[in-house]
Amino acid sequence: MMKRTTALVLAAVLLAAAGCSNSDDSNGSSSGANTPGVTDSEIVVGTHMPLTGPAAAGYSKIAPATKAYFDYVNANGGVHGRKITYKIMDDGYNPANTQQVVRQLVLQDKVFAILNGLGTPTHTGVLDFLKTNRVPDLFVASGSRSWNQPDKYPGTFGFNPDYTVEGKILATYVKEEHAGKKVCFLGQDDDFGRDSLAGIEKVLGAVAAKQSYVTTNPNVGPQVGALKAAGCQVVMLATVPGFTALTIGTGAKLGFKPQYVVSNVGSDPTTLAKTLGDAAPLLEGVVAANYLPLANDAANPWIQLYSKVNKEYNGNAELDNNVVYGMSVAYLFVQSLQAAGKDLTREGIISAVEKGGYTGPGLVPVRYSAEDHSGYAGQQLTRIAGGKAEYFGKPYRTDDGDGAVEVYEAPAVTPPQNGIPAA
Repeated sequence: MMKRTTALVLAAVLLAAAGCSNSDDSNGSSSGANTPGVTDSEIVVGTHMPLTGPAAAGYSKIAPATKAYFDYVNANGGVHGRKITYKIMDDGYNPANTQQVVRQLVLQDKVFAILNGLGTPTHTGVLDFLKTNRVPDLFVASGSRSWNQPDKYPGTFGFNPDYTVEGKILATYVKEEHAGKKVCFLGQDDDFGRDSLAGIEKVLGAVAAKQSYVTTNPNVGPQVGALKAAGCQVVMLATVPGFTALTIGTGAKLGFKPQYVVSNVGSDPTTLAKTLGDAAPLLEGVVAANYLPLANDAANPWIQLYSKVNKEYNGNAELDNNVVYGMSVAYLFVQSLQAAGKDLTREGIISAVEKGGYTGPGLVPVRYSAEDHSGYAGQQLTRIAGGKAEYFGKPYRTDDGDGAVEVYEAPAVTPPQNGIPAA
């Protein structure tokens, strides 16, 4: 009896050891069959998004658009025979909520990766958790330079041009077109605002006046009043859409109408017009920047593709730049999955993204490599006219250091005939 019991225990130990040898190793690699969130027929990924709260205006449309493109790909056979399931969790743009929902996605839902989690203050709080759990953290919906730390966070990659790059490009426009005018700044009180200001001041030097806001306080009257008192003629904004609208509306009530130059993340005309309501004409002349096709450009082949997907899989939602953004993220993720191959692992998807070379809807390339996890390398300027954003000039590229802001001349890329990137 003793010998039999000992033999059974030994057998159990050997089986357990065998099971451990097939699980994810310390680098996140595994056989496809044992990778969290991956089966022979499915890839489960998750995200945190502000479906409610102070950043919900416009941004709540991003994840449904991403899911719609995945549904389109799924209907056409998926990626290497697998369909993509996208779990969308609402964090209300609240960092405490973000930590809770991301823990649920990783520990309970066992997602393969976190895709396009939105927000600088929100996502910053989950970087270490995702690193510890070896979860790929792909294409963060923010331009913080924090996402580009491959030595510290090897699984994290940005998507947006980083805010310092954007600040340099917007400031170059101001320097050329508004020379001699008093330039001021209002930004979010986190890395979003600070990184934007850093880029602006690399080109312009110190701004004449600077103010900040927190998303929990919707009263920007004191800040706008201070900018007016300082005699600001150009106001550069690093603001989410709700606070862009608040700032412009508050300024008008105070009789303050400078030239506004706005970060891409807070400049979608459709979102701003809805927030401003009858005051939407205040948006005329607002200058911003973008790096993706504009939703109102019906002749653009990417917009034609996204319009088709939007109609068939997204309830024909109003097509704005947030929808375009969400589908562009999805396209890049599908490209990455195709490149990672059929034997999909967490380590494999990270390696695939680092190989770079991806082309798609962007006006400038993404610049992924083993040394660079940032995202898009530049932008093109836009101006609102007749309630719609229009591109002017040419795209620019630069870095987040002291590199020059240079014109990018390469022609735009068109989508594949079926709208799905090939393996």
